[in-house]
Amino acid sequence: MRGVYSTVADIRRKVFKEVARLAYEGGDYRRIDELPYRIIPGETASYRESIFLERAIVGERLRLAIGLPLRPIDEHAPTSKGIEESAISEKYYDPPLINIIKFACNACPEKKVEVTNMCQGCLEHPCKEVCPKDAVSMVHGKSVIDQDKCIKCGRCVEACAYNAINMMERPCAKACGVDAISSDSLGRASINHDKCVSCGMCLVNCPFGAISDKGQIFQLIHAIKGGANVIAIVAPAFVSQFGNDMTPERLKPAMQQLGFSDVFEVALGADLCTIDEAHDFMEKVPATQPFMGTSCCPSWLAMAKKFYPELSGYISMTLTPMVFTARLIKKDHPGCKIAFIGPCTAKKLEASRQDIRSDVDFVLTFEELMGIFEAKEINPAAIKEEIPLDDATSDGRGFAVSGGVAKAVVNVITKIDPDRDVNVACAQGLQECRKMLQLAKAGKYDGYLLEGMACPGGCVAGAGTLQSVPRAAANVNKFAAKAKESNALDSKYSEHYDKLD
Repeated sequence: MRGVYSTVADIRRKVFKEVARLAYEGGDYRRIDELPYRIIPGETASYRESIFLERAIVGERLRLAIGLPLRPIDEHAPTSKGIEESAISEKYYDPPLINIIKFACNACPEKKVEVTNMCQGCLEHPCKEVCPKDAVSMVHGKSVIDQDKCIKCGRCVEACAYNAINMMERPCAKACGVDAISSDSLGRASINHDKCVSCGMCLVNCPFGAISDKGQIFQLIHAIKGGANVIAIVAPAFVSQFGNDMTPERLKPAMQQLGFSDVFEVALGADLCTIDEAHDFMEKVPATQPFMGTSCCPSWLAMAKKFYPELSGYISMTLTPMVFTARLIKKDHPGCKIAFIGPCTAKKLEASRQDIRSDVDFVLTFEELMGIFEAKEINPAAIKEEIPLDDATSDGRGFAVSGGVAKAVVNVITKIDPDRDVNVACAQGLQECRKMLQLAKAGKYDGYLLEGMACPGGCVAGAGTLQSVPRAAANVNKFAAKAKESNALDSKYSEHYDKLD
């Protein structure tokens, strides 16, 4: 849960911190075998039934944070197995990106409707009346559900005046907008990777912390230690993610203390993306296609390709802000390496694509970067404020919040052609995105610009964020308002939008 420093968040943070420290210190990396004892000290369990189980789970988390695969449960292997091969500066994760640590899974029931002891046995018993399958009956004055008849429609849940009926559902599956999570033979969660689009919503909604993505912390630090010119590009959602003391004026000097040579806003690439998508829309809708979807969210795009292949051609082929920014910087700084720092697990998937690998070398989430800050004991309050990041327009920075992409594109179209009206539909969360595409397939959105965001709330709600969504959105909007220019066409980089393909 973003914005709440829970037990799961604490363990994840400690894992990222120790992996970063291990990489900075160097030496014999087999000492990673000792780290579960540092993260989970003592002799008694604090979170689970066994301290040995707690350490085993931490061991798998350490491996995933380095980009290593999970170990087979039925085979002996040290935590350090394969670590030397990963102690290099150029290595992408081995798929799959999103992983379930099986012995950390609670084997939650998939879906079940249950009557609680709050049932009052009311005279009206609307739960019984609304059930389409006659699955609800009254026994000894209380409602009882026949699970063999129940179709989990939830009508009885909605009808109960006492909120006495609950829809029990596996949290990770409920959060998955592409129905990629089911159960294995032992009742534990299992991911269908043919469906999964790596949005990470299952990761942040598992109360047991059984789901994790792979990382590149280890490889990034090796590149820095090796003398590479590593430039960080930070997604628009970065504002306030690292605490109140880490102001935009302190971010660059803080990152330089980690070894980055420079820092740029990905919002500058969002401006270029905006201009390109505006021209794309004006040329194609409705001349050659009925509608156009925005391109910046990789999970939304992956979902469209997997579930609506006949419509996926109507999603803009414009480069994402991450890639636009990376290409622009590599053009000005030949030989540098680019580290994207953002809220999104799916960006790791995007950067691993063959056509993107030469542009973006590393992808870290805000949560992973926070672990590195802690490993280096960076104190934001002690850092002297410098000139803040000043690369982007307010519309480019607004990409981080749901509705911001479409707003930016419409503003550019309006400036180019003030007489043109653009209809917009926005969806946040993959379930809503699928509904939007279903309506588009039926012709309900002909002539529209469609914005799809995999995370409810937009990028500020990504799986790698640290702050609550409302607070993060408010801070992004406040930072956006400080930009010198508002429209992407007024960006100092605007002439580059068609030169980086």
